[in-house]
Amino acid sequence: MIILICLGIEGTAEKTGVGIVDSDGNILAMAGKQLFPEEGGIHPRLAAEHHAEWIPKLIPQAIEESGLSYDDLDLISFSQGPGLGPALRIVATSARSLALSLKKPIIGVNHCIGHVEVGKLDTGAVNPVSLYVSGGNSQVIAYESGRYRIFGETLDIAVGNCLDHFGRETGLGHPGGPVIEKLAKKGSYVDLPYVVKGMDFSFSGLLSAAIREVQKGTPIEDVCFSLQETAFSMLVEVTERALSHTQKDEVMLCGGVSANSRLREMLRTMSEEHGAKFFMPEMKLCGDNGVMIAWLGLLMCNEFGPLELADTGIIQKFRTDEVDIPWIDNSKTYLKLPDDLIAKGAESNIVKSNYLGEKAVIKDRIPKGYRIPEIDNKIRKARCKEEAK
Repeated sequence: MIILICLGIEGTAEKTGVGIVDSDGNILAMAGKQLFPEEGGIHPRLAAEHHAEWIPKLIPQAIEESGLSYDDLDLISFSQGPGLGPALRIVATSARSLALSLKKPIIGVNHCIGHVEVGKLDTGAVNPVSLYVSGGNSQVIAYESGRYRIFGETLDIAVGNCLDHFGRETGLGHPGGPVIEKLAKKGSYVDLPYVVKGMDFSFSGLLSAAIREVQKGTPIEDVCFSLQETAFSMLVEVTERALSHTQKDEVMLCGGVSANSRLREMLRTMSEEHGAKFFMPEMKLCGDNGVMIAWLGLLMCNEFGPLELADTGIIQKFRTDEVDIPWIDNSKTYLKLPDDLIAKGAESNIVKSNYLGEKAVIKDRIPKGYRIPEIDNKIRKARCKEEAK
């Protein structure tokens, strides 16, 4: 079997990454540089300038780290989308220039799928329900019927954007996530909006309410604690819904927000409550990186071959569920339920019972171990009242 080697270039937002991977899944090199804005969020033009400066430096750095020559490369892969338009154009132009100069084939790949596939490569997960959370994306993804389907996603802003925006508005700095996590350890709960709509979640109202609490004089530690607990409970609930629907037995966390230890703890607890295995790739592979682009490039090229140069334009709103994924074996390993359970949903357990001498079933809204009692009790009471109507 011939082993192919791919160089991948990532640059959908503020991180520039170059990685080299072979078709056996060996990571041969990984180089990267992150842009830290002095104020405000990530400006598309500044991100593009950052990539333009660092891609020419990171490519030879990765080649040196791998111990290879440019002639050893078999494929050039790049993140085709989704992402910031100016940033994507720099990445695509760089990849095309490298491919043409080396006379190598080229392929563009979906950034979000790259996170899932490199997570599977690193952890050994086979067919998980994946929670992908970053500054620009928040999706619950699982493979069904030939593609990665988005079972739930944000209706407005991503959770990483929510945390960063809160950090900037309250003077905590950028990125906001690490500071919020640290302050949250000293806080207690204040009521904030919990917005799960079917299989989707929304963070804009939660963000506005959290900022108002700070402006009212609520201790910043309490607001950080409540913002984090509420946002993550929403994410884990929708992941739980997808797990209950698909009946898969694996859950994986990926994306930059995976750095938060509380989110990891909550998702692991939910997985254990369902009898599913929990996976998370090592942290350096959770954030945006060139390795995931190189690995997905190899998987895609093996199935479909490289792209014509005319087809290497960027796709700024590149949906996860637009890509055919023929390499996954979807022979499912289902969750095994205890004998006394008819079904286990995200909301409740369905158990056999008797009522007035007749056979019956009970819908038991059990407490959720991943949610703090203040949030869990509020949600279960409200939903029981709504259902009773």
